[in-house]
Amino acid sequence: MCGGGQNFPRERRMLNREDFLVVSRRGSGRHGEHFKVIFLKRGDRPTRLGLTVSRKVGGAVQRNRIKRMVREFFRRNLPKFPAKTDISVVAKRGAADLDYKAVCAELSTLFGDTNTAKIWLKQQSSH
Repeated sequence: MCGGGQNFPRERRMLNREDFLVVSRRGSGRHGEHFKVIFLKRGDRPTRLGLTVSRKVGGAVQRNRIKRMVREFFRRNLPKFPAKTDISVVAKRGAADLDYKAVCAELSTLFGDTNTAKIWLKQQSSH
């Protein structure tokens, strides 16, 4: 999974608590060993990423490192994600021990090269 631009603009980020709550309540997701991923189709805005990395994951340096790696994965693969979708990624304990390659491997598995995400979104719209 490669491609995309070289920036991560503010309009591509979920920043409001309300948005995170809506995604967690209405979205569909998958759990991995170090991450949980939740998708929600939103027709009113571009595809956005929201990150939750609690203190359970590690200190500030480790949490910021995880956020940078996940944002980089998202930025590089943005064209492959479904359009107009909010994506929430929650880091779990042990995520701070991963390097970028391991983060990419786990997220690629969870996103299923984004074909899985498209299936989840179709299931959501049928409910």
